[in-house]
Amino acid sequence: MTKTTRMTIRPAARNDVRAIVEMLADDHLGKARERLEDPLPASYFRAFDAVASDRNIQLMVAQDKDGTVVGCLQLCVLPGLSSQGASRGLIEDVRTASHRRSQGIGEQLVQWAVNEARGRGCVLVELLTHQTRTDAQRFYARLGFQASHVGMTLRF
Repeated sequence: MTKTTRMTIRPAARNDVRAIVEMLADDHLGKARERLEDPLPASYFRAFDAVASDRNIQLMVAQDKDGTVVGCLQLCVLPGLSSQGASRGLIEDVRTASHRRSQGIGEQLVQWAVNEARGRGCVLVELLTHQTRTDAQRFYARLGFQASHVGMTLRF
C-alpha cells in the first residue's frame, strides 16, 4: 500500500466494485457501456473475481482518509517475446471521482503503476485513451507519455 497525506493506494476489494463502476460510468463514454443498477449485474463481480485471481493484473483503488474510494486503475503486466523477451505494463481504466478531479489523485495512481511496472521488470508502460478524451491526453502527456502508436479496436 502507498500512503499519501490524502489517500491510500491499495488493491481493490470486492466491496469496492460499485464505487469503481460508478467512476467508470461517470463520463459520456462510460454512460453508454456501464450498467449502474441496484444490485449491480453479476458480470461485474465475475470480472472482479477473474482479475483478482490473475497474478499479472492489479486492480487498485485510491481511498481517501475517510475510507471513500476516490480513484482507480488497472495495471496489467504483459510478458512477451518482443524486445528480447521483455514484459510491458498496460495501464487501463484510470478514473478519479468527479468531485475529486484536479487534486493529484490520478497522477499519484499513474505514478504508482509506473513504479510498480518498473519494479516488476517491465521495459515500458503503455496506455490507451479514447480519442475524444483530450483532457486525459494532455494529462498523460504532462506525465511524460508520448503518442507513439495508433490504437485500433474491434468490438463484439
